[in-house]
Amino acid sequence: MKKPLLVLAILGTFNTAVQAKDIGATAEIGTTGVGAHIVVPVQNQFNARFGFNALNYNNSADTNSVHYDVSLRLQTFDALLDYYPAAGSFRVTGGLVYNNNKLDVTAKPAVAGTYTFNGVTYSSATAGDVKGDIDFNKVAPYLGIGWGNAIAKDKGWGFTADVGVLFQGSPNTSLTNSGCTASAGVCASLASDLAAENASLRDKANDFKYLPVVRVGVSYRF
Repeated sequence: MKKPLLVLAILGTFNTAVQAKDIGATAEIGTTGVGAHIVVPVQNQFNARFGFNALNYNNSADTNSVHYDVSLRLQTFDALLDYYPAAGSFRVTGGLVYNNNKLDVTAKPAVAGTYTFNGVTYSSATAGDVKGDIDFNKVAPYLGIGWGNAIAKDKGWGFTADVGVLFQGSPNTSLTNSGCTASAGVCASLASDLAAENASLRDKANDFKYLPVVRVGVSYRF
């Protein structure tokens, strides 16, 4: 499968960056996971940053009638431009992110051993497994502010921070079941009610269409 063009651009810039005279690197942790960036100068008051962030995390969530176990996979590739409007470390940042963030969900039966989808109750013993996934736009704009300049003159180790928003867009959701052993009519009804539950899941996932980005870390100028 072809690699996304943004990823290829990032890799190409890494190759260019290692040949540049002024190179900085950062390591961060935050709402996008654990990440690292290469920083290179573009022109006066502008730096480019290219990097990768990732983290896997398990949690739970609920819609109106269903409890889900949630496996969150954070994975993003950044292509960012930092603008320093004045002398100092304050910056304004914009750019594009290849967004591979994804959530996998598994419906959990109630204590009574039942699911309730679209107001209809089904036995979990015959309904089978109910799973779904949620993802977002693959290319997402980023806008934020930050502090720190990894390639400032006379710089060695330093501090870096970002505060911003990743515009992931409206979520794409799917929710299906497998292993239904009830009658054909009940299984057909379950599939229809799952489609309605999928709409509820999409509404819940809309909370993530604007992903807050808060990162802190250290920088180093080579």
